[in-house]
Amino acid sequence: MGLKVGDPVPKFSLLDQEGKTFHVKDVLGKKALVIYFYPKDNTPGCIAEACSFRDSYEQFTQLGAEVIGISSDSEKIHGKFASKYQLPFILLADTGRKVKRLFKVKDNLFGLFPGRETYVVNKKGKIVLVFNSVNASQHMRKALKALKAENSK
Repeated sequence: MGLKVGDPVPKFSLLDQEGKTFHVKDVLGKKALVIYFYPKDNTPGCIAEACSFRDSYEQFTQLGAEVIGISSDSEKIHGKFASKYQLPFILLADTGRKVKRLFKVKDNLFGLFPGRETYVVNKKGKIVLVFNSVNASQHMRKALKALKAENSK
């Protein structure tokens, strides 16, 4: 069973696309988070998903949120991916898949493909949305809708 709405976000630290260590604890209490796990940089679905978050990034920041993409690719590969597609948000390298396990993200299709799952975390560090779908185009819309709902409370 994966993490659920109402659960606290797990604490973690990973290297970003610039080789700097990102600590989730440094953001909690200051911003909401959209954390999306995706299979692999430079694949069609992942490009579409990243670009949809890129194209709506300003809406997320206006709602007080930071977008974070996580896959098992290295920070070097993330750096090239972010540069190629002009991604303004954080990409984290979970090369050992430890954070994926913390979030209990499941692989899809009989374990053949890494999972695609999105979490929206409020400023208090509580999960307000868990969305799991192989359909990459749905993740950004679901996350934006959840943030808007959270901000209207």
